Amino acid sequence: MIGKLDFVGVPSQDPERTRAFYVETLGLRPDEHSRFEFWVGETCFGIWEPAKVGMEFTPQKNAHLALHVEDMEAAREELGAKGVVFAAETMDTGVCHMAFFTDPDGNDLMLHHRYAPPS
Repeated sequence: MIGKLDFVGVPSQDPERTRAFYVETLGLRPDEHSRFEFWVGETCFGIWEPAKVGMEFTPQKNAHLALHVEDMEAAREELGAKGVVFAAETMDTGVCHMAFFTDPDGNDLMLHHRYAPPS
């Protein structure tokens, strides 16, 4: 019944600030047709403002979007130089490395690199 993930909603209180973070800081590809959409591979991220539809703003918590990187150390260094603050040292699960951080609105994100082949 469900064939794919169409987009991920990114709640924001300041869409211009959020766009700058995802496009300029993280380097994600902006959508050519919509100012407040950008792409991670084949997945669209769409910035939205809950207050504009009568909802209270709450950042996305505990559903960390896992952003794939090939080189965890280099990615952390590059993002750290751009002001990204990581919550802790890189976690090694035995199959992947994960580094947790948030966007300017407090939405949970992680850098992710799987180094062990899938079973």
